[in-house]
Amino acid sequence: MYQQREFGFGGSGGVAALSRVDILGDPPATTSEQKAGRKAVSIDLVPDLGIDIGSVTWWRGATSCLVLCGAAIALFPDAPRIGSSETTTLNTVFWEERRVLSIAPLAIGGDSGKRMAASDAVVAINGTPERPTLDLVATMGQGDGFARVFERAGVGRNDAQSVARLVSQVVPISSIAPGTAFKMTLGRRANIRQARPLDRMAFRARFDMNVEIVRSPSGLNLKRLPIAVDDAPVRIQGRVGGSLYRSARSAGVPSSIAQEYIRVIASKISLGNDMGANSRFDLIVEHQRAETGEVRHGKLLFAAIDNGGHKTQLLPWTINGRNEWLDPKGLVQRRRSSGAPVANARQTSGFGMRFHPLLRYNRMHQGVDYAAAYGAPIYAVADGVVQHSGWHGGHGKMVKIAHGDGIGTGYAHMSRIAVTSGARVRQGEVIGHVGSTGISTGPHLHFEAYRNGVAVNPRRFAFVAPAALSGQQLASFKARLNWLTSLPVGGRNVGG
Repeated sequence: MYQQREFGFGGSGGVAALSRVDILGDPPATTSEQKAGRKAVSIDLVPDLGIDIGSVTWWRGATSCLVLCGAAIALFPDAPRIGSSETTTLNTVFWEERRVLSIAPLAIGGDSGKRMAASDAVVAINGTPERPTLDLVATMGQGDGFARVFERAGVGRNDAQSVARLVSQVVPISSIAPGTAFKMTLGRRANIRQARPLDRMAFRARFDMNVEIVRSPSGLNLKRLPIAVDDAPVRIQGRVGGSLYRSARSAGVPSSIAQEYIRVIASKISLGNDMGANSRFDLIVEHQRAETGEVRHGKLLFAAIDNGGHKTQLLPWTINGRNEWLDPKGLVQRRRSSGAPVANARQTSGFGMRFHPLLRYNRMHQGVDYAAAYGAPIYAVADGVVQHSGWHGGHGKMVKIAHGDGIGTGYAHMSRIAVTSGARVRQGEVIGHVGSTGISTGPHLHFEAYRNGVAVNPRRFAFVAPAALSGQQLASFKARLNWLTSLPVGGRNVGG
């Protein structure tokens, strides 16, 4: 049960354990085989190696331990041969496959999970077959080249140039807007060093036309696919309220059209003084709806506003190559942008009799004086033809403009003149600069207005252009106006 000498057994002193031999005495004599068997059984092959180190019994136990360990190692599956100095070196491919399975921080280039190491079931092959066709979508960017879009998507240069040549025969390349999507199908190539051939491509070339390019035995061919478009103007009306722009936008007017409408109306009336919250706006705009569902707005065709009894209507028309907004009578009528032909000016003298500060006597003052900075630009108050440009006695440097129907204006005491006699000028065009030439006490503009050669008060004068249209042009203009004003509110009409 216990080893010899363990816990005090077999030594002097302490508690003694009596064996069977000690109690019964020596067994009776047996044969030599029995004696040898008892002796073999009494040999301890696994003694305590912590006792009697170096003795015969200890060496017998050490030998048994080495034999048992060697047997265990020899029987272990796939155990390396003992004493072998041979090592296995991974080649670059297998080392890279095992490296990516490790965990490393992204900050130092960790790429765990990108590839998995191959197992014994993987069979290496020399190459893999390509997909026979490749479907993709390329988008044209801002400032992008047309052919470059296809080359970037993998189309060969020859095919890309052929597509550009075919499309240019249908629509101008420059008219294709950024953001246009090109759906393409690339075919099979002979080898990976060549670009895939273009088998098919489709895109929206115009609002009313799709384009499809297909490869045939003779090469690339273009096919037009027209799109039906309902092209009819739409009329929008509403109450101005607190903001004309916000009210127009709430009624469905596009932002760009709303801005143009306000600009056109502001050229006729004062939005701050002549328009109230209860005024009603009225406009007609080009409107296109494709059979595919897309909607596009075009130009502003009609602009009007009703101020509760006073209605302003304007229609665009081309006169001598210029686009003008005409009233129902065919007149080019604009509101002066300010109370004076010069910006940031203040009135210092009015129209009528006054005591002249230099001549020292009362005399008729046939215009209005505006004090302004020296060199400030002077603008024409209406369209017309320059009648006089140069020195004019006490007026110094002066410009006179005839506006038609006996209406004229004069601008005196200029420091510099910007127009010549006989030149046509438009409202708001710079005709000179403020000065103090002639009989003058300082930099200012002397502004005069005439009707049939007689001076009138410019502050009470409405500068209206003469009739711009007559005869057949005026009849066509009024027919167009009548057709537009007959459109129902919120409805649409075809024709005209």
